[in-house]
Amino acid sequence: MAKKQTSREKFRIPETEAQRKKRLETIDKIEQLAKEVVEDIKKDQAPYLTVPLRGKSNAYHHPETNIIMPGDKVIKRRYMNVSHTKKFAQMLAVAQACKDDLLRENLHATIRDLYYMLLNIKVPGQKEAIVNDQKESNVISEDLEVALGVLREDLNLQADKKGSVVGNVVIESQGDEINWSKLGSGGWAIPSITDDVHFKSIDADFVLYVEKNAVWERLHEDRIWKDMNCILIATQGQSTRGARRLLHRFSNEFKLPIYVFTDADPWGWYIYSVLKYGSYALPHTSEQLATPTANFVGLTLTDVVNYGLEDIALKQKPVDIARAKEMLSYPVFQSPRWQTELKMSINKGIKAELQSLAKKRLTFISEEYIPEKLEKRDFLD
Repeated sequence: MAKKQTSREKFRIPETEAQRKKRLETIDKIEQLAKEVVEDIKKDQAPYLTVPLRGKSNAYHHPETNIIMPGDKVIKRRYMNVSHTKKFAQMLAVAQACKDDLLRENLHATIRDLYYMLLNIKVPGQKEAIVNDQKESNVISEDLEVALGVLREDLNLQADKKGSVVGNVVIESQGDEINWSKLGSGGWAIPSITDDVHFKSIDADFVLYVEKNAVWERLHEDRIWKDMNCILIATQGQSTRGARRLLHRFSNEFKLPIYVFTDADPWGWYIYSVLKYGSYALPHTSEQLATPTANFVGLTLTDVVNYGLEDIALKQKPVDIARAKEMLSYPVFQSPRWQTELKMSINKGIKAELQSLAKKRLTFISEEYIPEKLEKRDFLD
């Protein structure tokens, strides 16, 4: 007798062969990690997990690839080390949850879901759960992805949707055909996992990434994506992995120029650097998420002076100036123009939002500022 199909199986969207292969490869990596622990125990040896060290101290700018790459420093998380034991157990718990509850079942969960899933696992002999808050499970999931050499998304873990995109693009996502130019004022909401998006047609000359949703809405209402035949993307603040992966794919698969449009402050400029070069915090993601071809066309302090916006510029906080001073030493900001902008930021103590261009005229940003920057190829690199 044929096995009765559950309602979940009936409505589950089929995966492609490539997706299936990647999922099974990730399962194999988790099982291999567990086997190594078991082998240590069988040999009466204290088991340990090898985790590449994350952070700026173990990352560097690779001059040939022009992205932030991980170094070779690792830590050995040992079960018999009192200070390591809990994180050792947490890492195995996250690995098991991802393998058995997500990858085996071909289901996806948010990083918030993962936290609640782990609350079912108690420390032996204790009443408390194996994690105390979501920050712990987030850090451990990042440790696991670097230890396995995969992305968090390969573990079927995803973050909340964040960001919008519009343009003359037709995609297929989870079996549905979606035309990005026909979704009204909201555009298409960018999911955390975008590798499974199949592009059926793209009619665009470039991609414009905007730091803020409010500016995206201004440009969308002005129909800049139609007038300039581009794809318009935004996430609020620091870019999400889903958006970064989309930009990476547009650049690598379709050879579209990528232009980044942010505020004139150290935080906006750092957003650009993460999009272009990758992150010092998570350098292992750079090869799949960074877009070295990206160019900066956003607001600069030189623009603030030239366009007469100093009177409405915002005063920098001490944390802003400290950030600018730190960025002066970053290899990715060593060009003369970037050094000039960072020093102006420090010396003048001001910053400016993209919306400050509305002082000239509400539609100035879309009718003059961006077109002129692109026509003159006024890129800050």
